[in-house]
Amino acid sequence: MTTDQAVGLTREGEGPQRATLLELFLDLVFVAALALTSRTLARSLDWVGVFQAVVLLMAIWWVWSITALATDFYHAQRPPIFIMTLWVMIGTILMAGSLPGAFADRALLFASAYVAIHVGRGIFLASALHGRVAQLHASRFIFWFVVSAVPWLAGGMVTGLARGLLWTAALAVDYGSAWLRYPTPKLGRIPVSQYRVAADHLAERYQQFFTLALGDLVLVTTLTYADADVTAGSTAALVVAFLATVLLWQIYVHRAGALLQAAIESSRDPGGFVRSAPYTHLLMVAGVVAAAAGFEIVIVHPAEHTTPWLAGIILGGPALFLVGRARFEYEVFSRVSPSRLVALLVLVVAAPALMLAPSLVAGITAALVLAGVAVADGIRAYGNPPEPPAPSM
Repeated sequence: MTTDQAVGLTREGEGPQRATLLELFLDLVFVAALALTSRTLARSLDWVGVFQAVVLLMAIWWVWSITALATDFYHAQRPPIFIMTLWVMIGTILMAGSLPGAFADRALLFASAYVAIHVGRGIFLASALHGRVAQLHASRFIFWFVVSAVPWLAGGMVTGLARGLLWTAALAVDYGSAWLRYPTPKLGRIPVSQYRVAADHLAERYQQFFTLALGDLVLVTTLTYADADVTAGSTAALVVAFLATVLLWQIYVHRAGALLQAAIESSRDPGGFVRSAPYTHLLMVAGVVAAAAGFEIVIVHPAEHTTPWLAGIILGGPALFLVGRARFEYEVFSRVSPSRLVALLVLVVAAPALMLAPSLVAGITAALVLAGVAVADGIRAYGNPPEPPAPSM
């Protein structure tokens, strides 16, 4: 990330870089955060509930994404980065614990934990790194997270629509400043040439987090089944949810997911992947979170008619995942498989008809569409040599 020497901290092309046990330990705290987001959405299926779930998921995702980038640039096992990672874990636990009441009585706790994570991370890096360039990067992060801290904390102290608007503005600052490479007064942007990454490490981290998101789907559906009345319908719903989980994993890893490292390494602009990967994977993770919320309801009420909102998340979850997966495929291969587009069309067309059917039928339909995509991927790859990556950036 820097052209200066951050003694003992910066990765300097020392060969393959694998995720550390500390990073995997960090990921554990996000299991609870994702599961609570799914369950919060399942309990409030309306415009307000969906909006709130999106805001909460984007905040959680940004904590993980920025931390993953930091541990890609710097050695996670070094004491300053170790302390920084523990700081993030503590803050994330507080965020996760306050999720059910984030838009109620725990709003200020949620916002304060989020701000403390990002500003604290920047302070840790600024104090630990040596060299003007390295410290300038940390200063840019601190500046923009202090800017977004204003609407985050203000939103925690107000109620109703004002909170939602303030937190939306805060997320726009966080995501927008990163996309624009943190343009800071008197310091400018982070130069594209300084987005050097350990491609193997960054690719592995995104693969691990997507797998973690699938773990959320397994966790939520299993816990729901354990608490529900055991019937043929609920058991069938659990099996369908598991099959959908397997299919989501298979579609993700098929070629593009497995070739992320090679795509980054062969890209004309590796920094472009650094800036694009968070947004692409957010779409896919959001799809999994929505699917988990939908299947939770299906397991509890498999025979009830599918409401419009339930159809929206049962089918919208896979649809959102496929949108993100199509973008991911374009980034790696500079093209999109027609099966993704056909599947999206089927999900849109099926939604109105499923409102007349039991919710279990809606869940089965979502799984069948995903199965169709997985089969199409297999047919296209059968008998053909592995397709090399051809990054679009």
